[in-house]
Amino acid sequence: MSFAWWPLAALWPVYFVLQRVLRRTQIAAPPLAMWVDAQVQFRAAKRNPWPLLIWTLLVAAAMRPITLSDQAVYERTGRDLQMAIDVSGSMDEPDFVINRQRVTRLEAVKAVAYDFIAKRQGDRVGLIIFADHAYVHTPLSYDLKTAQQFLLEVESGLVGRSTAIGDAIALSVKRLRDRPADSRVLVLLTDGSNTGGTIQPNEATALAKQTGVRIHTIGVGKASESLFMSTPGPDEDLLRLIASETGGQYFHAGDTRALLGVYDAINQIEPSLDPDQNAKRFVEWYWMPLLGAFGLLLWRRWR
Repeated sequence: MSFAWWPLAALWPVYFVLQRVLRRTQIAAPPLAMWVDAQVQFRAAKRNPWPLLIWTLLVAAAMRPITLSDQAVYERTGRDLQMAIDVSGSMDEPDFVINRQRVTRLEAVKAVAYDFIAKRQGDRVGLIIFADHAYVHTPLSYDLKTAQQFLLEVESGLVGRSTAIGDAIALSVKRLRDRPADSRVLVLLTDGSNTGGTIQPNEATALAKQTGVRIHTIGVGKASESLFMSTPGPDEDLLRLIASETGGQYFHAGDTRALLGVYDAINQIEPSLDPDQNAKRFVEWYWMPLLGAFGLLLWRRWR
């Protein structure tokens, strides 16, 4: 137990000064008379200790008694990290492997991004999904558990089948523009080129650059052709341009291992708060002496 405002202990002797004022004693009394009077007041307090006890409890409450919690919390000084994930139809392509089982691109992204979010302690993380248009799926928040849960609920086709890269960037900028200037980061992931939306990628990129949003882009998957269909790969030229114009980096992830490496690289480029630099949580106990003082007042009043 310690006191956050311990200098307020100097208020305790004020009780005796107030007693003198109430007794109409001259403030300008000689020092010896003041000392004698204080002794009289102290003996009176021993006979009737309740007023002094109440005053002591009030002073103790004002000093803010605190204890250090066993649980540490991260300082809220991290980044505002917006994640924009493509959920167009091509993200259903099952060309990734996890635990020796084929999974879709989106399933692989969800699995890897889930772990990525868990490592962003101290950051506010938000999730935007885009296809025909872009939508806020999870607002920026320190609640990483909720962001992870909403990520797992993402499905392809929720917002169409095309790819609105420009809309995704513009909506991310809108969500980030009021945040601290040095903390605005967007991680945009797609497996295609811009085929939908109302805002062109170059316009949205210019807006991001003007607003100070740093964009890291991730191109997922590879172009493939089969007897029945062909699957285009990400527009790497466009994604490189978006990243370079905004001070970010472009990454290509053709398989699960590469995707893991991409998110590890982003963690290095945009490090979250070091767990060794966490802030301790203090538990406030001022309410206990305050409650005790009011309890004594009521008891004295109604007994």
